[in-house]
Amino acid sequence: MKSKSGEVVKKTPTMGRNLTPWDEMDRAFDTLLHRGWFRPFHEMFPGWLSREEMEFDLRVPEVDILDREDEILVRAELPGVDKKDLEVSLNGRMLTLKGETRQEKEAKEGEYFRSEIRRGTFSRTLQLPDEVDDQQVKAEFKDGVLEVRLPRTHKAERKKIAVE
Repeated sequence: MKSKSGEVVKKTPTMGRNLTPWDEMDRAFDTLLHRGWFRPFHEMFPGWLSREEMEFDLRVPEVDILDREDEILVRAELPGVDKKDLEVSLNGRMLTLKGETRQEKEAKEGEYFRSEIRRGTFSRTLQLPDEVDDQQVKAEFKDGVLEVRLPRTHKAERKKIAVE
């Protein structure tokens, strides 16, 4: 296709599912507000949250997405999460990880006794780079690491491009 100025413009294929404004906002927050974005403000306003509360309450799992020829592999670090408190769902090309963490503390000093149980929930939605076979998805959780294997619906065609 040619533009008005006469230069050749290549159309990019549209995705199978258009993102809603909410999906786009969720992706923007995941990209812009990485883990620990609040730390500079903690120094200015130390009374808001203690460092332990801040790291516990505002955490989202860190993930790796490996784009392989026949599958997409998603790895997520989920320390402190029990298998029963973890939910993985797939909607088209959107993979959602939800869970709950629990942290228990006990302090005994003389007659003083304190016990605290804190809980936090997280949710992270990732857009997958390609369509996957939702009937063949496998998830494994071991030692605080979740691995989700998502087979592609068609084999990816990789082409090497010479750089001039």
